Amino acid sequence: MQAQTSYILSPHKYLPLAISLLALVVLYFYMGQRPTIATGLGVALGISLYHAAFGFTSAWRRFLTEGWGAGLKAQIVMLAVVVTLFFPVLDSGTILGHRASGFVAPAGTGVVVGAFVFGIGMQIAGGCASGTLFTVGGGSIRMVVTLITFMLGSVIATVHLPFWHDLPKWKAVSMVSLWGWEQALILHLIVFALLYLFVRRVENKSFLVKEAETSPKTPLLTRVTEGPWPLVLGAVALALLNFAMLALLGHPWGITSGITLWGGKLVSFLGADLSDIPYWSGRMAALDRSLFKSDASATNIGIVAGAMSAAVLAGKFGKSQNVTTKGIVTALIGGLMLGYGARLAYGCNIGAFFSGVASGSIHGWVWLFAALAGNMIGVRIRRAYSYST
Repeated sequence: MQAQTSYILSPHKYLPLAISLLALVVLYFYMGQRPTIATGLGVALGISLYHAAFGFTSAWRRFLTEGWGAGLKAQIVMLAVVVTLFFPVLDSGTILGHRASGFVAPAGTGVVVGAFVFGIGMQIAGGCASGTLFTVGGGSIRMVVTLITFMLGSVIATVHLPFWHDLPKWKAVSMVSLWGWEQALILHLIVFALLYLFVRRVENKSFLVKEAETSPKTPLLTRVTEGPWPLVLGAVALALLNFAMLALLGHPWGITSGITLWGGKLVSFLGADLSDIPYWSGRMAALDRSLFKSDASATNIGIVAGAMSAAVLAGKFGKSQNVTTKGIVTALIGGLMLGYGARLAYGCNIGAFFSGVASGSIHGWVWLFAALAGNMIGVRIRRAYSYST
């Protein structure tokens, strides 16, 4: 009861959330419905990511180094929920009266190399694409550095894309189109069940006891608004919000194209001419338009705003800073690798992996295994240089 009283007597905690909601109303009147939906979904994603502390990077690292399986099991649940929602819609091609399509990309050299580089960058930077955005919203100065170099790495990669795209690759294949949604769904659910059982078998069981003993006893309202959320709740929330994006905007959740656009705007502002680069030839108009005109960019902005609101509600904004010389150097290097790798691989842990698998695309699975290999190398680099993020 004390926690509830303390919370109610702190109305200033609601201020960032109230500002975010007011900004959405203003955005609707100035920019229209689509940018408002994309940004609003981003706010919800940011709140979910922050309160569940839903990070791909820490979950993979802790499983590899400590045997902590809760993070991976939550991700498997998330994937099982999202394919169940996505596959019937993608098979029909329409939802709510408009076209709906997934993220299906070629799987080849660029995806393998890009995901591998991204995986190493995850562990060096201490975050993935979604992790970078929600920790920036949480007030992390170090991850602001990561985001800036993520943007620059993405732009550098656009210069080299013709080389990578000319290398051997398999054509884009959707298992939903190939086999039909029922068979594709059954296969995916079987694979997820086997992966879940594998994680349960090899995980360190002492974590299960420890988590049960230390589970928070805070009131429900306080836990919903201040966190922490159970990982599974965060996983289901992310799956539902990704589906909401498919239903309302016609495509899954993506991050990297928005960050690349931010990078393009930044280097253009600094005087760079991108017009001769093939990637940008059809996107020059986007560099002159509002950031809210890009669905991915608007969603990214919403994620940062949502995470900031959640951090202030929890009283944790800007806490636990790790601003050291080593931390800044690893943020610089890791961010460049994240940006470069994601652009090569048609996306990051969200656009290529989460939404790629949700779309039934083979490249999403190729991305997963290549990124896991990169994470293994990244974990060894962390150990060799004895740093934490």
